[in-house]
Amino acid sequence: MLIQELIVENFMSYEYARVPFKQGVNIIGGPNGAGKSSLLLAISVGLGQTSTERSRKLSDLIRWGQDQARVTLILDNTKQNNRRPEPKFNKDQLFLTRILRQDGKYWFELENHAASKQDVARLLGKFGVDPDNMLIIMHQNMVEQFSVLSNIDKLRMVEEAVGLEPFRENVVAAKTKLSRILTQEESVGKLLEQAEQTLNYWREQYEKFQEKKQLQLKRRFLDRELVWAEVERREDILKGLQANFSRTQQALGKIDEERQSLLGELDGQRVEQHNLKEEIKLMFEERLSLERQIAQNQSQFAIIEPLLSEAEYLQSIIDISKFKLLHPKNLREKLEHSQQQIEQATKQIIANQAVVQRLEESTNKLTAATLDKRVTSSLLEFKHDRALKEQETIEKSLKEAQETLNVALTNAQQSGERIAVTKSAAQIQEELGLTAGHLVALSNISDEIERQYESYSKLYFELKEKAQLVAENREKTLEEVQIRMNAWRTVIEQLLSRVNLEYQRIMNQTLATGEVQLSNPQDITTAGLDIYVGFKGSKPVTLNAYTQSGGERTTATMGFLLALQHHVRSPFRAVDEYDIHMDPKNREMIAKVLVAMIKDAASQYVIITPSQITFAQQNAHVITVQNLEGNSLVREVIK
Repeated sequence: MLIQELIVENFMSYEYARVPFKQGVNIIGGPNGAGKSSLLLAISVGLGQTSTERSRKLSDLIRWGQDQARVTLILDNTKQNNRRPEPKFNKDQLFLTRILRQDGKYWFELENHAASKQDVARLLGKFGVDPDNMLIIMHQNMVEQFSVLSNIDKLRMVEEAVGLEPFRENVVAAKTKLSRILTQEESVGKLLEQAEQTLNYWREQYEKFQEKKQLQLKRRFLDRELVWAEVERREDILKGLQANFSRTQQALGKIDEERQSLLGELDGQRVEQHNLKEEIKLMFEERLSLERQIAQNQSQFAIIEPLLSEAEYLQSIIDISKFKLLHPKNLREKLEHSQQQIEQATKQIIANQAVVQRLEESTNKLTAATLDKRVTSSLLEFKHDRALKEQETIEKSLKEAQETLNVALTNAQQSGERIAVTKSAAQIQEELGLTAGHLVALSNISDEIERQYESYSKLYFELKEKAQLVAENREKTLEEVQIRMNAWRTVIEQLLSRVNLEYQRIMNQTLATGEVQLSNPQDITTAGLDIYVGFKGSKPVTLNAYTQSGGERTTATMGFLLALQHHVRSPFRAVDEYDIHMDPKNREMIAKVLVAMIKDAASQYVIITPSQITFAQQNAHVITVQNLEGNSLVREVIK
């Protein structure tokens, strides 16, 4: 989106001015103090710049004695490839206005409607226009400022200008995520260590609690051993009956499964028989249709054959060409067609008979299989009834055995004695005494210990799982950081490789050498852009504010800017008084290269220079500025 025109009112030394711009190179010339830089400042403010090198407050830019200033940019929104740059507005020109007031209130208007700074930033951001990036708009003295920038800031400025900042943002986002995960991992690790120490204490107590529980279980077992030994035989009887009952249940279950499976197969066979009958019926109907077709064609054949003989006879004695239907050729064709229909239908009947025979055979086999399954079903029914009767008998025996066992249990409980199988009653009593003594020693172990141990054990394993999950996330995020870092490094290196070739070509024209390199590519936070330049046959050294002269710094900086031009997203770019310290030869060379680069590009470059003669022979749009009695005036030079 290019700027067609700049309109300023009460802005610095301008009461009112309209400045036309064109695609390509626009030269703003005039003597020092005429107001040339004010126009670029007005463009920057109109595009949303919040601070300038001319003033601390935007209200300081308002013309002396006025309450407010207005800057309007007329943006080109004509269709390109049948599409407008900003399709939201169906018009060729967009009016972007910024009003500055002495009371410090500033606002934007887009198409005469109030707009927020975010709205303007979104609109301009679509085209890569950033008025705060000196690679897009380089105000007066910024050539010097660029040379003193750190290589880190230079690289980030380049990324923003060419639209590669999303790659850096992706890496930073991944690293931020990794930092959070590492902090979380450290925190979880400390919690896990504390939980493990606490768990070890409760584990010791829990082991004592388990010992107490085992002793209690043993004492109860010894008590039961004394009273239940007498009923051991009854239990064995009951167990035997229960085992028989279980086997009978399993047999019944197996029989039921076989019956259900058989019923399912019978249902399937009934469906299959029905389908076969339907197929036979369809084949029968098909055969009737074919036989009717044969009969029709035979009747037609019987009619046509004598007609053919008569037609051949008539043709021999008279001209019958007028009677197309009785022409022998037509009759023969119909006769042949009927014969073909009869033969085709006959073949189909033969095929039909074969299919019917196969279907009847399948039906017979299915009927025989169904009969076998019905016999099997009757046999299973008989086995089922017999098993039910057997189960009823066992259930009756189980009930009697249980009643007998209950009586024996009552008697045993009343006597308190047990018939020992492996040891005597005295031995059991002695073992009971030892068990009771051990329980007294553990009497201070509370039942609450188990709950405490389970609680801390659960917490410990939860923290352990969380630590494992955090470790997995760390590995994944490390991989993500590496992938995004590689992507960033690849695009930056590819960009700088192309820029370096162009930079070397441009510097060669100034009889100098130069190189553009990426420094510290392994660390995105310290990675930077190194610009090297060597004049008069000297070895290239880093571009800075101390090694080169003013003209050399300006030439090297402009060479880099020109080398970067094809990659800058913004269609609008500007530079103010870059050529002050240049010698005439380099000034002319830079001008030629700049015009050549912008000539065929759909972009716009504004150059402010007190020496517009440099571009006199170039294809550039020239604007002059003069200051008369404190008021700056603009005039377009028509070539």
